[in-house]
Amino acid sequence: MSLRLQSPLPPVPEDTARVAQIAFRRGNPYLLLRTRLGTIFADTEFADLYPARGQPAYAPWCLALVTLLQFREGLSDRQAAEAVRARIDWKYLLALDLTDPGFDYSVLCEFRGRLLQHEATGRLLARILDAARDQGVLKGHGRQRTDSTHVLAAVRDLNRIELLAETLRAALNAVAALVPDWLRRVVPSDWHERYDRRIEDARLPTTGLKREVYVLQVGADGCRLLDALDGADAPPLAVALPSVAVLRRVWARHFARAGDGSPLAGAGIRLRPVQGRGPGDRIESPYDVDARFRAKSGTDWTGYMVHLTETCDPDLPRLVVHTDTTPANVHEAMRTAAIHAALASSGLLPCEHLVDAAYVSAEHLVTARERHGIALIGPTRPNQSWQMREEDAFQVTDFAVDWERHRVRCPEGHESTSWGAYRDKASGRPFIRAGFKPAVCRLCPAKPRCTRAASRRLSLHPRAEHEALAAARQRQESEEGRRLYGQRKGIEATIAQGVRSFGLRRARYRGLAKTTLQSVATAAALNVDRLAAWLSLRPLAPTRTSRFKALTA
Repeated sequence: MSLRLQSPLPPVPEDTARVAQIAFRRGNPYLLLRTRLGTIFADTEFADLYPARGQPAYAPWCLALVTLLQFREGLSDRQAAEAVRARIDWKYLLALDLTDPGFDYSVLCEFRGRLLQHEATGRLLARILDAARDQGVLKGHGRQRTDSTHVLAAVRDLNRIELLAETLRAALNAVAALVPDWLRRVVPSDWHERYDRRIEDARLPTTGLKREVYVLQVGADGCRLLDALDGADAPPLAVALPSVAVLRRVWARHFARAGDGSPLAGAGIRLRPVQGRGPGDRIESPYDVDARFRAKSGTDWTGYMVHLTETCDPDLPRLVVHTDTTPANVHEAMRTAAIHAALASSGLLPCEHLVDAAYVSAEHLVTARERHGIALIGPTRPNQSWQMREEDAFQVTDFAVDWERHRVRCPEGHESTSWGAYRDKASGRPFIRAGFKPAVCRLCPAKPRCTRAASRRLSLHPRAEHEALAAARQRQESEEGRRLYGQRKGIEATIAQGVRSFGLRRARYRGLAKTTLQSVATAAALNVDRLAAWLSLRPLAPTRTSRFKALTA
């Protein structure tokens, strides 16, 4: 398909405008958005997604708007296409005639495919933010806040046995669709008894020995298929199938060639122990290889994490300015720098960034300030030493550090005798270790409050990080700092709205790229809703008061 640019974009037809004004005398958010923001999108913003020749495509500015409306109202592609044909407010926003038949629902899927192919999903959110800038309700270098929530993958949870058998079954189905004659020659007839139906619909062995025999049989069958695909007569197209690549990864992680003559080790296959499995990342489902398992705060799930960053400046609407979607097993601390870099590239860096403890470290505090001029505000991670649990114990902050002389003075006035720079073996991060003379510590009357070892040894961050941590803890303990950080909890209301009204918690599609598109489109749709509320002067809904609580009012 090719793109025929429309310049200028068509106005709202007179009949559509007349009927819409009569139908919505009390106002409508879509009519207000069209009046105040115009078409929001333009065909020129998507021109690079289409070839120069071919059948004319449906106007991409319309498809982009329909995508946002679809996510705002939680509609499927069929329902969204039907809304374009049947709803007056949609026709008004899209500048369609009342008799316009709309388009086939498959056009929406094709449009999302173009966004994914050209890595252009961010344009949906970026254009909404540009429109907010034009209205003067979005400004850079303000105050922002970030938090994350879990997203459930659009696949069934599988235990280990189901994962192995279903992975093999998925590969067999993919090969059978491509080269059925070759597969018919390779596989024995008894495989149909094991892999014709979905594994969760089959009755798996329940006893330990029978289950072990079944798993080893599945492992042997998978190895046999892989050996056939590695043969000289294997079809190249079948060898290159993604499902075959997944089968190789899963088998390398869960199975090993035994070769020990064990009667249970069918075809020389041995199941690896649960702890210390083979190489490679953990795949949870053959149908979504990007989804990962994670347990956090009493919740465990298979899927992804989405990080939302929104503005929280006074007297301005709360707009989501960035989304970041990762597999579930990626910790929040690994995304702080990436979020700041993305905000910098879009010209939306905040002056103050409110986050929870998962996003904060000494390194993040320094990097955010020095690289982007951001004051990263959030609780620092607590020290797990026993001194933190004892009320009168000496903590690290009670020691005075002389960085020029490379000395540390304890609360009793004794100076350290050793100072060395080291790197953590696991993370590679630098740290400083200062130690005191054991003879001095042994005679010190305050030793029970200081250390239980022969002498106190302090592990310090480098100077910039040490001072940044100290400043962050001092701000956290002040009344002004607590009031400032109290504004962070507002992002939880945004996440709740995204989960309850926009379907943010459950992935519509499979794969990280498509789930990222969903989170971006959801954020853009959320902004559309909030801009409509702001332009119509609709205040934020107050917190509900129970009838019983009202008795005391």
